[in-house]
Amino acid sequence: MTDLLSREAVRLGLRAADRFDAVRQSGQALVDIGAVEPQYVDAMLERERQISTSLGEGFAIPHGTDESRKYINETRLTFLQFPDGVDWEDDRVVVCVGIAAVGEEHVGVLARLSRILVVPEQAAALRSASTVDEVLDVLGAIPGDGTVSEANVGRTPGAKEASA
Repeated sequence: MTDLLSREAVRLGLRAADRFDAVRQSGQALVDIGAVEPQYVDAMLERERQISTSLGEGFAIPHGTDESRKYINETRLTFLQFPDGVDWEDDRVVVCVGIAAVGEEHVGVLARLSRILVVPEQAAALRSASTVDEVLDVLGAIPGDGTVSEANVGRTPGAKEASA
């Protein structure tokens, strides 16, 4: 099974003119990794016009409409970082986690992401990550597994593992 978040889906140090440009880039990243057809990007922009996908804490979760699921090839995530931030209605977003979900998998993704974001050190680590490995460390992506590791969800990059 393909990972939900693969190395090629993590893009750091980007710039966006506005939130719609950031959503467009998130959608294009999903297209680039083969997760969606190009029409899905338009649906992501439509969703953003309907309701902001900002979660607060500098994070947004661009995704398409329910009707756009027909353009999804496989459930995947992208991680795009905009270090200078992007004005997003009442927030300034630094990280966009683009979501393409065939079924209801996005509910679990959102739950895991929210658990990460409630820990200020983890949210800060994602906002300031300078390498793909740092991002994958915090999010707990396991190559080949296709899930975000519950064992890694509480870890901060570079933290030593406790031994018994």
